[in-house]
Amino acid sequence: MVYIALLRGINVGGKNKIDMKLLKMTFEQVGMNNVVTYINTGNIIFSYNGLSKTELSRILEEAIHNDFGLQIKVVVRNVDDVRGIINAIPDTWKNDKEMSSDVMFLWDEIDDESVLENLAIKPNIDTVKYVPGAILWSVDKQNVTKSGKSKIVGSKIYKQVTIRNVNTARKIYELMKAQNS
Repeated sequence: MVYIALLRGINVGGKNKIDMKLLKMTFEQVGMNNVVTYINTGNIIFSYNGLSKTELSRILEEAIHNDFGLQIKVVVRNVDDVRGIINAIPDTWKNDKEMSSDVMFLWDEIDDESVLENLAIKPNIDTVKYVPGAILWSVDKQNVTKSGKSKIVGSKIYKQVTIRNVNTARKIYELMKAQNS
């Protein structure tokens, strides 16, 4: 099975620095196969058979702690999970000069549509939807400062998501599909 490990909060603002080549080696040393990293923000595609996503997360978090001395949360999703998320993103959504569109991958503990009740969504500005495993959020760049999206930072929910823009999420899925074929 092909998986993506999404690491939260590495190589952001000079904090929790991890070299991707060393991280790839860490994954390989704990038995992950066909390990590929994508950009510097902690996106690691790999294959493995025989363990649940929860068990894989635990093993990878422990390996990162042992090798880098960092307590990093790792969200693991398989290619089918990511396909469902990607298919739910409207084709018109992008991350560019005009639009800011993100995928907020949810920890299993809050992976439920009720999570939307705890967000400061501005209905006339934000387009937000829940899909199993993620919250999809889009706003026109001209309205970003008025959006409720910025209010998620520092909230309780913020500590239980890892965010990728839709361009990155789509590329991750393409890499996963290539490895899955």
